[in-house]
Amino acid sequence: MSNRSQSSSTTERRLSRRIRQGVLLSAAVAAAGALLVAPAQAEPGLPGALGTGSSNGATNPGPQKPNFAPPSINIADGETVGVAQPIIINFKEPVTDQAAAEKFIKVTSSKAAPGHFYWRGDKQVRWRPNDYWPDNTDVKVEAGDTKTAFRIGDAFVTTADDSTHEITITRNGEVVKTMPTSMGKTKHETPNGTYYVGEQLRKMTMDSSTYGVPVTDPEGYKVEVEYATRISNSGIFVHAAPWSVAQQGVSNASHGCLNVSTENAKWFFENAKKGDPVVVENTKGGTLSTSDGFGDWN
Repeated sequence: MSNRSQSSSTTERRLSRRIRQGVLLSAAVAAAGALLVAPAQAEPGLPGALGTGSSNGATNPGPQKPNFAPPSINIADGETVGVAQPIIINFKEPVTDQAAAEKFIKVTSSKAAPGHFYWRGDKQVRWRPNDYWPDNTDVKVEAGDTKTAFRIGDAFVTTADDSTHEITITRNGEVVKTMPTSMGKTKHETPNGTYYVGEQLRKMTMDSSTYGVPVTDPEGYKVEVEYATRISNSGIFVHAAPWSVAQQGVSNASHGCLNVSTENAKWFFENAKKGDPVVVENTKGGTLSTSDGFGDWN
């Protein structure tokens, strides 16, 4: 064999080795690339290892059940209420972890209404929008296994101004009614603030002894009234007071209620609805307490 033949053979063998090494290197690089893009998978049973959890990035969902039995909600399914109506949820047992409970309460509305929770003890939580509800809005509430869907009606807003002794009522921003009124006299001044409509009674007996003033006292009374619309837990109503018509629009003569004529009380009784706001202003009676039960907006 010639020197040229030996050299050629040697060159071919070296080239062959290089080709084989190149193929192996390419395969190694390809394998490494596949390893880098593959999703990380932890070995089962190794908590805290890389890739623990589902491959789609979902986090630990936490507790799956509410920490309370099905509660009651103050607004019935299908009911229509006013723009100041808070949602009140009453629990059967005390709730010790209130933050956890709030996670299982969901309020959704057809119009944006940002709001917040606030607790009344450990068996009641309330939720209201930061401002009045938008008028004509559909709302759904889910509190654990209790659900309700209701509607916010027209914005029916009543303002009682003690400086003019007049009540002005608007519906969706337009004045629909004014009426003279007589509010709380000296030592019985009606508190200022935002109230809202509660129960409505065609007839009721008002008795001063229910809040500690005997009927026989000079300031005592026991009288049947018509068209009584409650606006506070402490006993303030908009009601017919035919005995004070002469004072209505002129001066204050009541023990805190908003006295109006029988005709006007009937109109209010028939047009106002649960949750409609009643704003009292310019009195000397301080402010309605937030603990009153109807003082949510104060």
